[in-house]
Amino acid sequence: MPAILVGSAFLTGVDMFIVNVAFDEIGRDYGTGSLAQLSWILSAYAVVFAALLVPMGRLADRFGQKAAFVGGLALFVVASLACGFAPGVWWLVAFRSAQAVGAAAMTPASLGLLLAAVAPERRAPAARLWATTGAVAAALGPAVGGGLVQVSWHWAFWINLPVGLLLIAAALRQVPDVRHNRGTPIPDLLGALVLVVTVGALVLGLVQGNDWGWGSVRVLAAFTVALLGAGLFARRTLTHPSPVIAPSLLAVPAFRWANVAMLVFNSAFGAALLAGILWMQQVWGYDALQTGLAVALGPLAVPITSVLAHRLFPAARPGKMIALGSVLFGASALWQASTLSVTPDYWTGFLPGWLLGGVGVGLAVPNLLAAGTATLPPAQASTGGGVVSMARQVGLVLGVAVLVTLVDGTDPAAGFTHAWYAVALGMALASLAALRMDRVTPRVREPELATASG
Repeated sequence: MPAILVGSAFLTGVDMFIVNVAFDEIGRDYGTGSLAQLSWILSAYAVVFAALLVPMGRLADRFGQKAAFVGGLALFVVASLACGFAPGVWWLVAFRSAQAVGAAAMTPASLGLLLAAVAPERRAPAARLWATTGAVAAALGPAVGGGLVQVSWHWAFWINLPVGLLLIAAALRQVPDVRHNRGTPIPDLLGALVLVVTVGALVLGLVQGNDWGWGSVRVLAAFTVALLGAGLFARRTLTHPSPVIAPSLLAVPAFRWANVAMLVFNSAFGAALLAGILWMQQVWGYDALQTGLAVALGPLAVPITSVLAHRLFPAARPGKMIALGSVLFGASALWQASTLSVTPDYWTGFLPGWLLGGVGVGLAVPNLLAAGTATLPPAQASTGGGVVSMARQVGLVLGVAVLVTLVDGTDPAAGFTHAWYAVALGMALASLAALRMDRVTPRVREPELATASG
């Protein structure tokens, strides 16, 4: 059963980034080369996914996690089929949004089912495994997409059909139903919609600022909507009986700082991943397969680093591991900024920094999710995990938006250099947030943490 639940995390993680290397092919097919337009294929998915994670987790707790898992997976598969047949960019964006609804339903349910299926002392390692799988999948997505694009970019979506159907069949037979909090009120779905509009408006203003003009009415209107939406979302969080983000969770200092670190880390990570892919395709002239294979080596360091770190340093506090990973990833960004040139130089120019970044991800991401969820009881696992995953997805979409702002319509070399420096700054801030998390977390061993949560 754990293989089914972890496999679903891998599927959604791959799909989040599998289209990165397909941008050029999709743009040519639809007759557009606008990075601002194409970025919505990523951003729409991430925004909807982020906003619905927690409400879907609450619904799963209330009505049954197996039903949420299987239903979400089924919607994800059907929407993937529709993506491959999309007649235009905005149709593809709409079908990607439907994919995100399915992913948001199955993701928190999969984590809740996984943590309920293991012994209390194994919950933290299980959460790390779940997080590591998602991180590896997100980074391997471009490699998988590069191979599929050689056939057709449509297969970047259709590949989900056989895998998804296999997971559905296995889940129906092997996954038990788990329900918590049956009497809790329906979650704040309107608040989730407000969050979609808020983040979407912020991203719209960022990615269109260069094209529309930063002082234009449309850009100022987008930022105004984002500001008003943020205020309304905060008000609903404080007043709704079942808000998207429970104030009681954010009142826990360690959980709050873990989410801050997750948001900032993934903003920098999302920008760095797309920057590396676009640099190789748009500056070095790599095709999709070359780019995918070039990106694939970095993720190999993620699971190796994660396993070795927790075997060699089992007593290390999560915040310090996250901070170290953030610093290493920031150093990798500075390497790219100082060594990359318009002349292709993969082995000595790009790869060393990319591998160092993989080590940073292996140290940081599993600890980020484990630190945010391992101390929660099973009844709150879906909700707490959903909040952490929401911070992750919002960070990714903001990182992509900032990258588009820095590189779209500018000199490529200068724009990407500025992007790498921005990544390094973001990682420095993530390390500070992680260290702050340790200052408010009692020093207890991992088994004790997990047992106390049960």
